[in-house]
Amino acid sequence: MDVTDSDAIAIRYVTEHQLTAFLKDDQISAFACASPGIQEQFRTPENFMQMVKLSYPAVYRPRSVLFENLTTIQGIITQPVLLLGPDGVPVRALYLMEKQLDTTWRINGCFVVPVEAEII
Repeated sequence: MDVTDSDAIAIRYVTEHQLTAFLKDDQISAFACASPGIQEQFRTPENFMQMVKLSYPAVYRPRSVLFENLTTIQGIITQPVLLLGPDGVPVRALYLMEKQLDTTWRINGCFVVPVEAEII
């Protein structure tokens, strides 16, 4: 799938919007950034927010956020974001994106992976 500049802007916007919503404990806005499949899985904004708090502390309360270039993982447009977690440990959040029928983008999952130490 080709990603246009406007797609890239929209993907970054929805990802930033969700991260900001988590920082404000705005569960309705955070849930609205999730794909219909994720919304169906968690059913309510409260359930979704509770899962993020417990399972993704670096996403819920990052100390810092650095967006990386879009990539494709197994055919899925993915927004990698470097996060410094509340514990001071850096991680990479991989946001799996899904384009909706109305051409908007939503987050269809997130995986947090360790950041490998770079050898200089």
